Amino acid sequence: MKNNASLIYSVFLVVGDFLALVAAFIAGYGLRAASNVPVNHPISAHTYINTFLLVVPFWLLVFALLGLYNSSIYEKRFSELPRLFIGSFIGLTFVIFLNFISVKPIFPAKLVPIYGFVFAFAFLLIYRNLARLIRSQLFGYEIGLNRVLVVGNNAVSRELVNILAVSRHSGYKIVAVVGGKQAVGNHKLPLYTHFSQFLHSHQEPNLHSILQTELYADETRNNEILTYAQENHATYRFVPASSELFVGNVKVELFQGSTPVVTVYQTALLGWGRIAKRLFDLLVGAVACIVALPIMAVTALIMIIFDHGDPFYTQARLSRYGETIRVYKIRTQLHAYHRMTPEAGFAKMGRPELAKIYRQNGDVLENDPRVSKLGKFLRQTSLDELPQLLNVLKGDMSLVGPRPLEPFELTSYGKKNLMLSVKTGLTGLAVVSGRRNISFEERRQLDLYYVQNWSFWLDIVIIFKTIRAVVSRQGAE
Repeated sequence: MKNNASLIYSVFLVVGDFLALVAAFIAGYGLRAASNVPVNHPISAHTYINTFLLVVPFWLLVFALLGLYNSSIYEKRFSELPRLFIGSFIGLTFVIFLNFISVKPIFPAKLVPIYGFVFAFAFLLIYRNLARLIRSQLFGYEIGLNRVLVVGNNAVSRELVNILAVSRHSGYKIVAVVGGKQAVGNHKLPLYTHFSQFLHSHQEPNLHSILQTELYADETRNNEILTYAQENHATYRFVPASSELFVGNVKVELFQGSTPVVTVYQTALLGWGRIAKRLFDLLVGAVACIVALPIMAVTALIMIIFDHGDPFYTQARLSRYGETIRVYKIRTQLHAYHRMTPEAGFAKMGRPELAKIYRQNGDVLENDPRVSKLGKFLRQTSLDELPQLLNVLKGDMSLVGPRPLEPFELTSYGKKNLMLSVKTGLTGLAVVSGRRNISFEERRQLDLYYVQNWSFWLDIVIIFKTIRAVVSRQGAE
């Protein structure tokens, strides 16, 4: 049973975007007209509006090509936001180009397209957030929900049920669970031992999708579920038993031209993606480095005057394919304890018990006495990481990636080979997800997720979130 709720919502977005864009450029025209300053090209409001009614469909086409009417995009704000900005900019560029080649001018004044662009981006953001709120409210009244049947009763089933059970946020309504006798999580749901038992108890199940989390040993039982989904036009999804299997870059192709095979790569960062990422690192890294140089120079001068010793130092870290790199950092520890192991440093100050606490906390110690007052400020603001921009320009690191591993971690971390399939990063998912407020293992899981699910948009989102985390000092030491 096909669910048209997503299609209706997409149409709703198209109509709303159309109205928002038209309203934005009317507002831009009105703002310029209200200034009472003579315009270079007087254009009647009627002619101006009619022109934009013809141009806006192209703008919406750009939005569609950017995936802004795809549920995988509009359900994620940080995926939607950059695409809205880029789509608005492309649309504006097209309008300006059209104005340039047109015999008659489209805009009454040069500032009107700028006003229109600002209004367009603002109106689109407001409208889409309002649409998302309305949709969530409708979900609360069970309007537009995707009715799903969960087949399987294992750890994955319980995790998915806990996520999907909150219909207002997930957009799903769990009809029943097939495959077990005990309750799935804390939710009271109808339970059935076999799929056929579920069908017999529901004359018209009206299922929109089936989510199977484990395969049966009897192949006929699996085929029964898949066949039902195909015959009733329900979406069928299967979760593999191994959570490591279908992640990263997955391709389905004909092997030797005849046999369908699934190829699973360690990371999604392949081919042109690596080239685009490197070019982005060089461009943004160079600009950031120019901005950061005065800050690093002033910081180094202060450290030389008040704490003596070298203001900069390097640490051995592992990057892609296990290559050892020297990571540049600004020294944050007092010169007396610099270049010492934690055990040696705490022993020197007569507090060897702190070394054990430091290691137990995942190499973190609140109010570490080895850290200078300036060093604490540098860590809180992440300014001690600025020299790593040089590593980015050299190609040792990337702007975004997993945390650089220390050589000793090769023996202690089980997923090290996956982590080393891409370059390490100046920032990453762990930084924008709480930094020191999450456990060491959680940080490694986030790094692993990044490696296996890389996308250029994900990098953009992480960079914007990093700026927010640094400004707010979220999770800083």
